[in-house]
Amino acid sequence: MEIFNALMTGFAAAITPVNLLWCLVGCALGTAVGVLPGIGPATAVAMLLPITAKVDITASMIFFSGIYYGAMYGGSTTSILLNTPGETASMVTAMEGNKMAKSGRAGAALATAAIGSFVAGTIATVVVTMFAPMVAEFAVKLGPPEYFLLMLLAFTTVSAVLGKSTLRGMTALFIGLAAGCVGLDQISGQGRYTGGVPELLDGIEIVLVAVGLFAVAEVLYAVLYEGRVVEGQNKLSRVHMSARDWKRSVPAWLRGTVIGTPFGCIPAGGTEIPTFLSYAVEKKLVKDPKDKAEFGTTGAIEGVAGPEAANNATVTAALIPLLTLGIPTSNTTAILLGAFQNYGIQPGPQLFTSSAALVWALIASLYIGNVMLLVLNLPMVGLWVKLLKIPKPQLYAGILIFATVGAYGMRQSAFDLFLLYAIGLLGVVMRRFDFPTAPVVVGMILGPLAEAQLRNAMSIGEGSAAVFFQRPMSITLVVIVLAVLILPRLFKHMSERKARLAGV
Repeated sequence: MEIFNALMTGFAAAITPVNLLWCLVGCALGTAVGVLPGIGPATAVAMLLPITAKVDITASMIFFSGIYYGAMYGGSTTSILLNTPGETASMVTAMEGNKMAKSGRAGAALATAAIGSFVAGTIATVVVTMFAPMVAEFAVKLGPPEYFLLMLLAFTTVSAVLGKSTLRGMTALFIGLAAGCVGLDQISGQGRYTGGVPELLDGIEIVLVAVGLFAVAEVLYAVLYEGRVVEGQNKLSRVHMSARDWKRSVPAWLRGTVIGTPFGCIPAGGTEIPTFLSYAVEKKLVKDPKDKAEFGTTGAIEGVAGPEAANNATVTAALIPLLTLGIPTSNTTAILLGAFQNYGIQPGPQLFTSSAALVWALIASLYIGNVMLLVLNLPMVGLWVKLLKIPKPQLYAGILIFATVGAYGMRQSAFDLFLLYAIGLLGVVMRRFDFPTAPVVVGMILGPLAEAQLRNAMSIGEGSAAVFFQRPMSITLVVIVLAVLILPRLFKHMSERKARLAGV
């Protein structure tokens, strides 16, 4: 009953005209961003971070959340119509959705993607509503040793999961940790790693890093390395699903939701695994030979419905570790963490007590946003398709202008502009050699916090590291961190050995 009352209070705040308008704008922008290939929600949120600096925090967070799940909705449109996934989460949708479009069933594919996203997003939001306060209540009981180990877990999972290799992920993480150390020491007040530059005494702005790594690097990389790709547009059929399409889609939506939600809740991140897993499950469960033959040929509707539901369930449930533990599990949640910190708020166990009104307004806006997105996606698909006709030069120039003006507007500092483009060039190099960028942001945000908790833990243990092994929860976290680091290598070694033996 307490949760229900809190949610009703959240709805009262979320349905104010101003917040509803911000939610609508966020959803519309997010969907538009999802439709544009190569520009994901992380880039959009990073670009818009400076713009909302003077906006009320509740409206700002509702706006960013609208972009967050709106982009996941919109990503299916370009995947289905142009076979161009804007996000890795949309890769599986493109596999069957584009084949459906080529066989004249684009309308059914877009409809099942939109409705499946709504169903999965709503169910996952119920899960967030019910379980996030419980996780937060449990997390309040944790001390500095557990907090440090939780952040260590975030470092290991983000660097291991988001990178193509653990070494690349760890390297990116250490770049972020190093950047987080720049500025005044938290205890002594001495300047660290500033190189005598006065502008660095306040540290490097997380917003600057986010805009540089995601928006500026995206544009520079596209200009320098990506060739011009001309893709023919498929004719858009009427947005309509037959009775048979509904019969095949509903079970796929529910299965995709069940698969995707747990992957969002655990701090291991990524939408690739649940979407591919959902696709494999749907392909395996199809009984009718006629339906089975559609996979990989004319396009099976289950292959769109299941992965799209899994994708949206995952990204919605990812708010649980972000809000309750302060652990981001993807590029976009890492930027959202930076958005919270921009307002002086640290997501974590205390968030549900210190900023209860904000949290519940945010959760209530998820329900409202899902309905808005369904309304936007079904009738306005034709409009989103027209966005794909924006010429790339004008699009990229607009992004650079937006990023530059936003970065300069924060402190009116020319030094920030040089730093912005230096970070952008670093992002280009990282992308060129397949280094993930999200661990840099995570390292910058969580690094100083982890340092503070480590110092507190060592003070409690009077300088002894045994403090990390004296409580059941801390021992459990140590085991989980070791498992994340060791088990993937062990399984890989075992599979390689099995393959060698099979070859012999």
